[in-house]
Amino acid sequence: MLILHYTGMKTGQAALDRLRDPAAAVSSHYVVEEDGTVFRLVPEGRRAWHAGVSHWRGHTALNARSIGIEIVNPGHEWGYRDFPVLQLAAVCDLCLLVLARHGIPARNVVAHSDVAPDRKEDPGERFDWRALAENGVGLWPEESPDIGTTGAIRDAATLRPVRAALAEIGYRVATEGALDPALSAVLRAFQRHWRPEAVTGQADDGTLVRLLGVQRAVRGG
Repeated sequence: MLILHYTGMKTGQAALDRLRDPAAAVSSHYVVEEDGTVFRLVPEGRRAWHAGVSHWRGHTALNARSIGIEIVNPGHEWGYRDFPVLQLAAVCDLCLLVLARHGIPARNVVAHSDVAPDRKEDPGERFDWRALAENGVGLWPEESPDIGTTGAIRDAATLRPVRAALAEIGYRVATEGALDPALSAVLRAFQRHWRPEAVTGQADDGTLVRLLGVQRAVRGG
């Protein structure tokens, strides 16, 4: 797996200092600065401690099966902002190299928020997942226009296929139930990655169209 994060600290140097501090008990394989500079902190053949309690496509303990890339950005707590073009280009190039070395399928290129939706938001809705997918990194659904936030569904019966689609994509989600905080957290994670136009935690019309598109993309590869 390839898991993308934002650093969520005030500066890139602060993030580097923490990631290189043994007492912090956190690490990543790479850090990408806003100017595109790439730092390698942990060899790809060794485990880095970046995912925490996590789940994707039936697997847990994802530190043991993933490469982690930290992307410098202050995050939602410290003034979340757009990711610079140079930084995105460097992230894309780095990802392509990692994918070539490890044969990671596109469906397993994910956000930290995808694998830990109940506690993480990164790299968030400002990260350009679509541009990465168009350059060979991850998935983006074709022909899935944004049709707005109307028509949100909440009852258990209507949400059953929504839950099934989220599970097929890779999220850990209960198979049955009305809209609850756990499902809303997963929907927000999905929206941050694949429907950034509106991060609502609701199964609205625009989200359902995008969800079906991602489900088709996962089935295709």
